[in-house]
Amino acid sequence: MSGATGTVLDRILAETREAVARRRAELPIDELAPAAAAGGRRFRDALAAPGIGVIAEFKRRSPSAGSLGDAPDLEQVLSAYASGGAVAASILTEGPNFGGSLDDLRLARSVSDLPLLRKDFVVDTYQLHEALAAGADAVLLIVAALGDAELAELHGAATALGLDVLVEVHDAAELERAAALGARIIGVNNRDLRDFSVDVERTSRLMAAMPPGALVVSESGISSAAQLAALERAGVHAVLVGETLMRAADPAAALAELRSS
Repeated sequence: MSGATGTVLDRILAETREAVARRRAELPIDELAPAAAAGGRRFRDALAAPGIGVIAEFKRRSPSAGSLGDAPDLEQVLSAYASGGAVAASILTEGPNFGGSLDDLRLARSVSDLPLLRKDFVVDTYQLHEALAAGADAVLLIVAALGDAELAELHGAATALGLDVLVEVHDAAELERAAALGARIIGVNNRDLRDFSVDVERTSRLMAAMPPGALVVSESGISSAAQLAALERAGVHAVLVGETLMRAADPAAALAELRSS
């Protein structure tokens, strides 16, 4: 849990815990529709491919940027992401602040062959089962949102379910916790979730402390091919890009241009 009180992250986490409790009461974990096992580490394998990959994100809005378009068509956007060369897609499923839902993830799975990341504020193993039932290949765990015991429990449970895990950090102390966990995929969020400020150099500063063998994803504030080229030189394996693509009139062309470094 974040050490600060009353932050944006604290509020979202409180809302998330309440929402998960409601969903669990409505549909117990043993009644979640069974799904096929997650697809053989497809998400991790996509990030490990040569060159720097782009995880293209579908989201409807954010607390910092507001609405990202008028009722974007998920199927069209994901088709554009595939055409533009995305290696995976991130689907924002948090509702009150980002306008997402598990229905978006289910639809994404039905219309796209890309590896899918459930992007949400995961605080309960119930959400892992939801993710698997909805067709996710991977889930996000945010170090700033979880104590060590919670983080280890969720990471172990996700791995046991066959889900890849993107473990997100934003400073050196959180990176130490991710490394101690044995995280194989580490995301550096250039946005501080306590106040939503962005520092695009955050990833570069943390690269020297990355544990050997970890796949590194840079998240937030990325909008140019030059940034991708610099991150690739620094050893980053992939970037996660949302707002730049969601605001583009032609997401496929915007993604192709981003990848043109």
